[in-house]
Amino acid sequence: MSRKPLLLLPLLAIAGGLYYWQSQASDSAGDGQSVLYGNVEIREAQLAFNGSEHLAEVRVEEGDRVKAGQVLARLHTELLRRTLEQARAQLNARQAQLDKLLAGSRPEEIAAAKARLDAATARARAARDTWLRLQSLLKRKLTSTEEVEVARANAEAAAAEREASAQNLKLLQAGARAEDIAAARAELASAKAALALASQHLADAELKAPRDGIIRDRLAEPGEFVTPQNPVLTLAFTSPVWVRSYLPETLLGRIQPGTPVTIHTDSYPDKAYPGWVGFISPSAEFTPKNVETPELRTRLVYEMRAFACNPDGELRLGMPATVQLDLDRDHAAAQAGPRRCGD
Repeated sequence: MSRKPLLLLPLLAIAGGLYYWQSQASDSAGDGQSVLYGNVEIREAQLAFNGSEHLAEVRVEEGDRVKAGQVLARLHTELLRRTLEQARAQLNARQAQLDKLLAGSRPEEIAAAKARLDAATARARAARDTWLRLQSLLKRKLTSTEEVEVARANAEAAAAEREASAQNLKLLQAGARAEDIAAARAELASAKAALALASQHLADAELKAPRDGIIRDRLAEPGEFVTPQNPVLTLAFTSPVWVRSYLPETLLGRIQPGTPVTIHTDSYPDKAYPGWVGFISPSAEFTPKNVETPELRTRLVYEMRAFACNPDGELRLGMPATVQLDLDRDHAAAQAGPRRCGD
């Protein structure tokens, strides 16, 4: 038996498949419909903590559905809580210092300063009277020059003491200097910033889901030391979902972003998913750079994304899908087509 027929069978199958793919768009275009084939794709995010610490717990497993804002994992927080308490205490101290400066001296402090001034005034008057009396006695040679000099020194000292008491009373009555108040305000602002930073660090000890999705990978376990460079979980978003397919160049002028489509899968053959064309690549793929013949021009393909409504989460990453396009819709109707689920 000759082996040539056996070798020709795979070649004929490949050629038949290529012919079917190329003829699919042209045949269906005549019927006002076009069918493309592709795979479902979704967006994913690598979730990591915004801080470095030992992992305390992971609250989800692979395959779990999560909601936006749900806590997925948590770090150890003992040190972070102590830092927050310290920052709060420093803030209270800075606030009390500013309040003290703004309130000024208490009435009791001013009254005490006035009493000290009165006492200093009395001592200064007595010292001056003693000095004047000794001066008159010196003229009658009833005292010595040394006693007069001592009395004069005492009078001058008492006068200086009285002046110091008077200036202290003025300071208490005037209150704090503007520069001291400004410095206290700056220290208070710094303490508030430190408290906010400590609070943010504590909040960052919880890893939350940014959007609704499904946990795809669990990359760390409790007890591990994690950093912002080490993802803990991989989250697959449930929306948006799209089918990546390739649009032949012959249909490029008949399809616009916004064109409604219908998507089918082998997993749910009796169910149709409404959608729309969301993206058409501006550049061709899988073709030579120089296209010189009509035959080569028909092989140009452009990446296209057909976004799908997936309320029940049945469309999954990598699932083969069929995209059915309506070629009879005009450009205006295509551009006015649905841009999101529910339209």
